[in-house]
Amino acid sequence: MMKTVAISACLLGEKCRYDATDNKNEALLTKLQGHTLIPFCPEDAAFGSPRPTMDLVRTEKGIRAISNDDGLDLSVPVLEYATHFFNTHTQIDVCIGKDRSPSCGVCSARLYDEKKNLLSSTETGLMIKEAKKRNIDCIDAEKFEGFSCDI
Repeated sequence: MMKTVAISACLLGEKCRYDATDNKNEALLTKLQGHTLIPFCPEDAAFGSPRPTMDLVRTEKGIRAISNDDGLDLSVPVLEYATHFFNTHTQIDVCIGKDRSPSCGVCSARLYDEKKNLLSSTETGLMIKEAKKRNIDCIDAEKFEGFSCDI
């Protein structure tokens, strides 16, 4: 059965990473042949590429995406993008995120305290949190690639 898959755009070869490169994953794309792929990249949409990096940081306001360049909270544009994306694409069966991304990591994003001490390496990025709130199955790309079965 064909599925509708939301997927981090960098995995498709779009040059939307912070350094204006991609994470094209041919093995992953081969496994996804025949499925409908809907790319997303909240960071590129909000801030363009290239852009300063960001980290997930536990703050008094909760977990936020904080710029490593100037310390600004970048969470709102990412969350607005995520809400709009999932409101627009309501028939998504599964979401594949870029592992370790503060926006798209499923269970591999790093979380820091405000002094930049690592608290966890198993957090969920802001975009994927929105998908999970909507009960969409989510998986990190590197874990999906290791599966021997189809979605």
